[in-house]
This record gives sequence, C-alpha cells and structure tokens, in this order.
Amino acid sequence: MPKILTKLELLAPAKDLISAKMAVLAGADAVYIGGPQFSARSAAGNSWEDIAEVVKFAHQYYVKVYLPVNTIFFDKETAAVQETINKAYEIGIDALMIQDMGIMEMTLPPLPIFASTQNHNYDIEQIRFLEKAGFSRVILARECDLERIKEIRKATKIELEAFVHGALCVSFSGRCYFSQALCSRSANRGQCMQACRLPFSLTDADGKELVEDKFLLSLKDLNLSTALKDLVEAGVASFKIEGRLKDEIYVGNVVAKYRQELDKIIAANPEKYQKASSGKIDFDFEPDLDRTFNRGYTNYFLYGRQRDIISLDSQKSLGKFMGKVAQVGKDYFILDRTNDLKNGDGICWFDQNSNLVGTNINLAKDGKIYPNKWFPLKAGTEIYRNLDPFFEKKVVHGVKRFVAVDFVIGETKSGLSVEAQDENGNKVKAEFELVKILAQKPELVEASWRQQFSKLGDTIFSAGNLTFSFKKPYFVQLSVLNDWRREVMDKLWQERLKNYPKIEVVHQKTDHLYPKKELDYSFNVANNLARKFYERHGVLAIEDSFEQQKNVRGKKIMTTKYCLKHFLGVCPKETRKNFKEPLFLVYGGKKYRLEFDCANCQMEVYNHE
Repeated sequence: MPKILTKLELLAPAKDLISAKMAVLAGADAVYIGGPQFSARSAAGNSWEDIAEVVKFAHQYYVKVYLPVNTIFFDKETAAVQETINKAYEIGIDALMIQDMGIMEMTLPPLPIFASTQNHNYDIEQIRFLEKAGFSRVILARECDLERIKEIRKATKIELEAFVHGALCVSFSGRCYFSQALCSRSANRGQCMQACRLPFSLTDADGKELVEDKFLLSLKDLNLSTALKDLVEAGVASFKIEGRLKDEIYVGNVVAKYRQELDKIIAANPEKYQKASSGKIDFDFEPDLDRTFNRGYTNYFLYGRQRDIISLDSQKSLGKFMGKVAQVGKDYFILDRTNDLKNGDGICWFDQNSNLVGTNINLAKDGKIYPNKWFPLKAGTEIYRNLDPFFEKKVVHGVKRFVAVDFVIGETKSGLSVEAQDENGNKVKAEFELVKILAQKPELVEASWRQQFSKLGDTIFSAGNLTFSFKKPYFVQLSVLNDWRREVMDKLWQERLKNYPKIEVVHQKTDHLYPKKELDYSFNVANNLARKFYERHGVLAIEDSFEQQKNVRGKKIMTTKYCLKHFLGVCPKETRKNFKEPLFLVYGGKKYRLEFDCANCQMEVYNHE
C-alpha cells in the first residue's frame, strides 16, 4: 500500500478577482477571499459573480477557494448568513472560515468548516473542543510559539493552519475592542479602524510622560519565510499569508517567495511531503519580501519573547534598505554602497525628529541620486526604497503556471489516436479518422507532431513527453494536427474539472462539554443561535458581546502578549526597575489604563473611565 504523503498548503489572500488570479498564478495552493457580507475585512468584499470566477479559475489548477464568514452577527442577520453559506456551496467554495458559533446551529451544506483565528485558538482545550464539534481545521492564534504548536499537534488530530506573513494584530485576535470603544467600529464585525496603528503617549500614575506620541502598539510585520521547516515539522499543514487589503503586486511577490521556500522543503523530503495543488510555477523575477509593503519584519513569538517587535516611529511601509548616506552634494546624495536605484523610484528615511519622510528620484546616475524634493540630509542617514515601479511591472507580467501533460500517439484501424494525461492522472483519448499516406519525409513527422502539440499557450497546460506507438510515419496536415490538439486539450480540461478533488463533510449537532461554564463578553456571543450552541455544550452563563454592552467605560478592550514593560526594559522578571503604576496610554485626550499579568506574560488595556 503506497504511503500517504502530507500535503503542504500555501494559502494566499485575495482582495479581489485580479489579486486572486495573481495568487493562483504565483503558486498558491489555496486562496481566501471575502464575499459581499460577513467578512472580517468588510473593505475587501466581492460580488458572487467575481467569487464564482475565482473558483472557476482556481479549480483548473486544483487550487482551493475558502470563504471567510468570520464576523459575529446579530439575530436580525441570521437569514442573510444562512443565504451566504448556501450561496458559497452553490458556487463551489471549498471551505468556510467562521468565528460565530451560531453558524454551527444552522442548516449546513457538506462544506468543511475552519475555526477562524478570531476564535483565539491558543489553548489546547479550546482546540480539542472545536475538533469534537466538527471543525476540519483551526487557524492558530498568531501568539502561539513553536513549542505550543507542537503540544497542540500532539494533543489533537485536527488540521492546523498558521499565519506566516503579513500584518500582525497586537491583540489576541477576536478579543480586541479598541476600535469599537474608540469609534463604534467593531473589529469583530469587519470594521476595524486599526487603533493600534495610532500614535500614543505613555504616562505613569503621576501623569509623568514616559514616551511622547510614538506608535507604541504598532507591530512590525510577520515574516516566517525562514521558519517554514520548523513549522512543518511542528505539524502545521497550511501556511497563511495575511493581506486581503493588499494589491496584486504584494500578493504576487509574497506568494512567489513562499512558493519557493515550500518547494525546497518538498523537494528535500519527497517521501513525506507534496504540494497541495497542481502546476509548475515560472517567475520572470526574483521574489524579494523587502520590495513590497512592510513595516520592518519580526518572527513575533515563534521562538520566544523579543523586545524589538514594534515599528516605533512609523506605521507606514519602509520598503527595502538601500544604504546609508555617505556624501551630500548641492542637490544630490551618494550612498555608501552599490545600489540599483532608478529614476522614478520612491525613497524614504527618518529625519532628525524620527519622522518618516520621502520623495521620488528624478535622476539616478553615476552613483548620484537626485531627489524630486530636497530635504536636509546628513551623512549616515539610512535610505529605504518604498516604491519600485520596475520591479512591480515585472511582478505583474512575470508569473506563469502550467499543468504538465504527456501525449501518446497510437494507430487505429481507421486512423490515429491521441491520448493525453496530466500530472494528476486525468486521462482522455480521442480517435481520428485519417487516410493513411506514408510521409515522403519520415524524418520530419515526429518534429511536426512535437511542434504542433507544444503550442498550448492558450491553455493551462504545458507539453511534457510525446510518445509514438505506431511504426509507420503517416502524413498529417499541420492544420489537422492543430485541430486534433485543440479537441484533445479541451477534453482533458473538462475531464480535469470533472475530477476536481472536492472534500465534503456532513455536519451533526454535538453536545460535549465546553471547557468553561461561564462566558464573558470576550467570547463574542451576539445572537440566540450562538447562545443555543454554547448552552447545549454545558455553558451556564453567557454575557452579551462587547458590541451589545450599553456601558463600556473601564472595560478591558485588549489583551496582548506584547508588553510595554518588556519593551521599555522594566520587566519584573528581568530587573527591579519599574515605573510608578498604573501606566496609561494616552490618545485624543483620553487615558487607557494598562494592567500587567506577569504570570502569563500578558498586558491588558482598559477603556477610559
């Protein structure tokens, strides 16, 4: 019996149809894209017509398409959520990503259900519960370190998905209410205004300002491109890129990079791992994660706690470091190293007040860089390129994906046959009548066949081996060969779609006990169906969601593993130094109290009184 290989899935974001196609072509094994409603990125909603087009395009390559239905919903929206789920199944969506347990009380089609990271999938007990409840996959909390992932894998059999790249939420996902408290835009309803990217001051109990107007909660972006092997060995099967608000250039570059890295792991362990989709990816550029949007990079908590994980002076993209200013002329400057800066590139740097400023390059020649707008520059200033039009153009036009197909040419009583088989084992055969006339130039017959059957540019296929199983070289007009090729390839494409490996899961109601008997507002129960779900699983008391609270003054609005004490060098586990507490974050004249759960290495933020 052949050994079953573990499929490693590269999961890419899609803002829209254009970026979804880019994700597929650049090498994604799966794509997640938001629908018209109930997506945690409401600004990245798409029509059903576009999503259906994404499904059709992706399924050609056996790439899956997942639909996030990962907001909480109110009772009046129940029917609309049910309609969304039914429509997703109708158009061929491969799985749903959900947060609200009310969905588990609905009439569910046989679609796999993934537990969104909004469920805060951090504790083993929580993940065990979800596995028993019929979930096919959990999307792990970003705060999980490598050892915790290994423990989760050892204790459960459910499929594990982990974020590997992109923007980081400083709060435990699903448990941030800062945006709702600040301006009534709920992150759990897909309307987060990114309060964590605002500039805050930090004061002590006496009102002494410890830090003034810095991005104290703005994390750098996640980059685990060098950690994939560790994640694979820890038991992660799906590697998720964040970015449903990013354009196709970002998606193409980042997906291409992670495709390269995963392929290296698969190639080194072909007896253990395989790609989760089909097709060979060709790049006409070298993927470079520094050349698209990033706030600087971090591996967050994967290998333990680190101090330097925030972008203190800016929440904007820095781009790629190009060098330090070595010489300043009248209207130009020279860097301390060779670079490929070009006319039209965008550059940025931090000025003497730590403000990020930038401009475009008018002229880059002979090592001299002439900016469009002149700012005072000092030797030693670090210069970054945050706009690279030449690279972006290469990304847009530089990705191709083809499914390999082999041909066997045979002879029948009345003519010839063409058999085509793709890399997934899909096979078709067509027989064609032909008046058998021996070729006057036998040596050209095979070349003619190979030439015509390699012309697959208008299909998803690329020609592999072509084998002849007849002895006599017959003459066939080139136009006839082209007709035969088109007919065979159309049949193979249809056969390929017919055999798409669709996974279906039948859902049944469960009643095993939930790990907790009482749920506060952080469990985001906003509708009667969710209440019914938890009550059936033994929960005795359920508080209304934060969004339904009448008075939220003084309530906890964020819990995070990122700790300002640790960042500022006053962690009580490391030093006796301390500030006079309580500490406060200050923004817009309002103070947000901080509390520190040092036993669990967590920081809590409380709403203003």
